[in-house]
Amino acid sequence: MLKNYSSATEFYFLGFPGSKELRNILFATFFFFYSMSLMGNMVIIFVVCVGKRLQSPMYFFLGHLSVLEMLTTTVTVPLMLWGLLLPGMLVVSLTACCTQLYLYLSLGTSEFLLFTAMAVDRYVAVCNPLRYNIIMNSHTCLWVVIVSWVFGFLFEIWPVYATFHLHFCKSNVLDHFYCDGGQLFKLSCDKGRFTELMLFLMSIFVLFGSLLPTIISYTYIISTILKIPSGSHHWKTVSTCASHFTCVVIGYSRSLFLYVKLNQTQAAEYNRVASLMVLVVNPFLNPFIFTLWNGKFTEVFQDVMRSCYQLLKD
Repeated sequence: MLKNYSSATEFYFLGFPGSKELRNILFATFFFFYSMSLMGNMVIIFVVCVGKRLQSPMYFFLGHLSVLEMLTTTVTVPLMLWGLLLPGMLVVSLTACCTQLYLYLSLGTSEFLLFTAMAVDRYVAVCNPLRYNIIMNSHTCLWVVIVSWVFGFLFEIWPVYATFHLHFCKSNVLDHFYCDGGQLFKLSCDKGRFTELMLFLMSIFVLFGSLLPTIISYTYIISTILKIPSGSHHWKTVSTCASHFTCVVIGYSRSLFLYVKLNQTQAAEYNRVASLMVLVVNPFLNPFIFTLWNGKFTEVFQDVMRSCYQLLKD
């Protein structure tokens, strides 16, 4: 059906220009980051599922966030790595390109909603601890996760549909390493001003719609923490929020530069670098940020490792 609306039936990815030696170095670097990201997120999921002391809303959301991180990187990074190994340009069908863009945007939207849910969870835990178990019960947490996934996959149907109903007649060569919406607009002969404006507004809605509750939550959290006398309880409260807050700042700041732009056809070099930060660097750093600053998770992780060692030893 898409073929009726587009002159292009496949796309070529330019990827990363340079010598074979440079491409090999990039492959080794990105493969390392991708492997460590997968391992880190799998460790988080395993420890959250096994550790009885981590059966709480915060770690329930963290486990699902790790799943989303793994899926988001897997949708894009393996294809990028394969392109680095090929002597020429990587060829991707129109259907595969459409599927990749849809999954990438949908998973990203769901991830932002989970970031918001985690911020609200921390707000309730810090500012209203006596009612925490009542408000953040298992039923509520399950519905929050379901709504995050469903909304993400439903919300991105129209943007992807509109993008791939453009008329690609200029070229079928994408100056990127994955199906980027901005580069697809660059190949279109249609003016698409209305579509471009709508995509911009939808990006604003997702990012700022999820960021606003996060900002409000942390405003109250910081205000409450400042009133707590210095001590062990003060540090414990700070540590439970610091990791999530750091990931929110890093994730939103880079995503704002990448997605919230009225002109979708931005410079390829800018998009490529920003995409690498979002798809390679962030997923690599997030597992370390969430675990190193979380004393409870570190303790449970050590207990789980000791238990596994004893099982193997016996």
